[in-house]
Amino acid sequence: MWEERGPKMSDYNTNPAARYGTTAARDRVAVDAGLRAYMLGVYNYMAIGLAVTGLFALGVYMLSVTGDASLAAKGASGAAARIGSQYLTGIGYALFVSPLKWVVIFAPLALVFFLSFRVDRMSVSAAQATFWIYAALVGVSLSILLLVYTHTSIARVFFITAASFGALSLWGYTTKRDLSGWGTFLFMGLIGIIIASLVNIWLASSMLQFIVSAAGVLIFAGLTAYDTQQIKEMYDVNDDSTVAGRKSIMGALRLYLDFINLFMMLLNLFGQRDE
Repeated sequence: MWEERGPKMSDYNTNPAARYGTTAARDRVAVDAGLRAYMLGVYNYMAIGLAVTGLFALGVYMLSVTGDASLAAKGASGAAARIGSQYLTGIGYALFVSPLKWVVIFAPLALVFFLSFRVDRMSVSAAQATFWIYAALVGVSLSILLLVYTHTSIARVFFITAASFGALSLWGYTTKRDLSGWGTFLFMGLIGIIIASLVNIWLASSMLQFIVSAAGVLIFAGLTAYDTQQIKEMYDVNDDSTVAGRKSIMGALRLYLDFINLFMMLLNLFGQRDE
């Protein structure tokens, strides 16, 4: 009699559950897929927020400057208003010189507090709209950087920030090390640089500004990795679409703030002023 050799048809298990492993393994795959989608949503929101900020900063800058002194707004002395080597239009004078500048400075701060405290009671669409408005207001506020620093140095520092942020966030996402112990230290450091920055408004010390900027780079580098891990751990496979959407937006806001502040600190250190 012939002896059967090789696999029999009965050896090929057509049960999908058997092919893909146990129930626990399939659940793990589902969680991993859900987590990737959640984190992709966070990064997409953040990237769009940065794009909105950049577009508004550029748009406001273009409306705020003119190369013709005869078209520039007049300052208190009657001379053409200017910042650095650039003449200001009426819009530029209103935003960067007149008392309206304080609204430009503090409006984003007020809105970010509003979003942080009210997001759990907002619909996802309302939270999205608030985030986009906030990003636009930050763009208006940061447009003055295009007047103060050369555009080449701004672009250079932006790419340095993007590369650094990407590496730090990737490490925060993939590391097995528990970064939760960093929270208190980073928060204390953040409070310290805020207080030092406020004090330096009156002291106007270049050395203190350098120290604050250098410390700020370290603090926001740490926060980028820490926040990424915290955002990752916020994910819950049982969240409905509304809760998951709110978490994505708040996660994007945290990373957006880390990116913007890291950019600002690096610009203070390496940016070339437009004299």
